[in-house]
Amino acid sequence: MAEESDLEKTEQPSARRLEQAREEGQVPHSRELGTFLVLFAGVMTLLLAGEWMGRRWVRVLADGFAFEHDTAFDPVRVLWLLRRVFVESLLTFAPIFLVLLVAAVAGPLLLGGLVFSPKVLSFRLERLDPMNGLRRMFSLQGVMEVVKSLLKVAAVAGMVWVTFRRERDAVLSLAALPLNDAAASFLHEMIFGAVLIVAGLALIAAVDVPFQLWQYYKNLRMTKEEVKQEYKEQEGDPHLKARIRSMQREMARKRMMEEVPKADVVVTNPTHFAVALKYDQKTMAAPVVVAKGRGVIAQKIRELADEAEVPRVEAPPLARALYAHVDIGQTIPPTLFAAVAEILAYVFQLDRWMAVGGPKPQPPQEVPVPPELDPGEVAAADEDGEHGA
Repeated sequence: MAEESDLEKTEQPSARRLEQAREEGQVPHSRELGTFLVLFAGVMTLLLAGEWMGRRWVRVLADGFAFEHDTAFDPVRVLWLLRRVFVESLLTFAPIFLVLLVAAVAGPLLLGGLVFSPKVLSFRLERLDPMNGLRRMFSLQGVMEVVKSLLKVAAVAGMVWVTFRRERDAVLSLAALPLNDAAASFLHEMIFGAVLIVAGLALIAAVDVPFQLWQYYKNLRMTKEEVKQEYKEQEGDPHLKARIRSMQREMARKRMMEEVPKADVVVTNPTHFAVALKYDQKTMAAPVVVAKGRGVIAQKIRELADEAEVPRVEAPPLARALYAHVDIGQTIPPTLFAAVAEILAYVFQLDRWMAVGGPKPQPPQEVPVPPELDPGEVAAADEDGEHGA
């Protein structure tokens, strides 16, 4: 049952899945929305500028075909008149052409955007499979297309019937009217019929757009296994990432251990913490932490320090403060200058004693560490406060 659940496409498509679909030319689209916008724009243009276009075109035709008898037998002049009629007619209907072009582009932009993908034009053998064609015909999408086609046929037939019933006498009387009046009346009837068609297409588009969006996202749904696989591809395999982080930590730890023999002193807790410090008066403004660790790593630092004969000084508060507040490669904060100065002074005295002899210097017993920098002191203060409360 668990395997069947993983194979069911129950998960919403991820952003990556939607992006891949778009790259392949798969975007939501509604032909009904595009048809509605084109017809709506055309009807509105005719309502606003139809009378002007009609009158101008009648004038263009009248002027173009009103010529003298001699002109009819002059091919050059006839061609010139035809070209003028064509250009003037084109300019007359240019506004509606531009509006229809904008409306045709607006449809895809409103729903899924304009996408050009070479993958859509590529040849695929599965497109020639008749079984795939039958499945598409009898799918929910195919049924929806049939229903929409029937609704559009019904809308056009209803428009013709309503228009003829309403304007039957006016349509039959067009032949008896002058050309200008007949053209204006015919245009009026055409616009009325187109308004009815646009109203019907608006209802069809209002149903088709939500359906196309639902169908689009439904087809792109993912199984739980696909979601997991995509996460691994984008974020990386968690196990592999954990292994890489472990290797990085091991490499950083190895580099850190290589710096321990070069340190001037190792400050210890004495067993839980160990911090290696280095200070060069010529190149450093303040001492630098070159290695630090706790537990097993602290023990390894102490062992390397002993092998390299690096002095070890027990100063628990300072060791805890350095471990908690200073990262590897950073200089110590000014608040710890005094404490570290005492440690380094002891180390320098120890080096001098080993070189020239004399009384052996004694390590500092207590170094000045601000209580707020010592995690042990802070924890003890918090514990005392809880007991007091």
